[in-house]
Amino acid sequence: MSTKSRERIYGTTIRMSAERAQEARKEVDRLACEAWNYRMLGYKGPAQPSPTLGDALNAGYPYLEVRCLGCDTHQTVALDVVRRPKTAIHELERYMRCKDCSQMRGYAFKRSHLVALRHRKISASDPPSTWWPGER
Repeated sequence: MSTKSRERIYGTTIRMSAERAQEARKEVDRLACEAWNYRMLGYKGPAQPSPTLGDALNAGYPYLEVRCLGCDTHQTVALDVVRRPKTAIHELERYMRCKDCSQMRGYAFKRSHLVALRHRKISASDPPSTWWPGER
């Protein structure tokens, strides 16, 4: 006599539950990133609390848009190059430096403002984000 193995009895159920859990985590991360984007674009902040880098990458937002307060330029930063996925996005603000302003002033110019998470880099077909409705 042979009996059914546990893999045969419970294997499909376990795999299906794991897939549903992964999809639910991705949906939760996407909603958290969208809520943070709406708060940043609608109210200009506050940046805290923000989703973590891992949450943003899991939700499909590989870029962070940053605005320099000195020269008023918008740039995108790739989030996948940062090695700490559990770091909150608002903690990156203190490390952002504008290269143009730093060269002009002769020291590291660190005044930047986080704008929003993005799916793609800033380009001609995908312009920088506007702060609130009506601003150009």
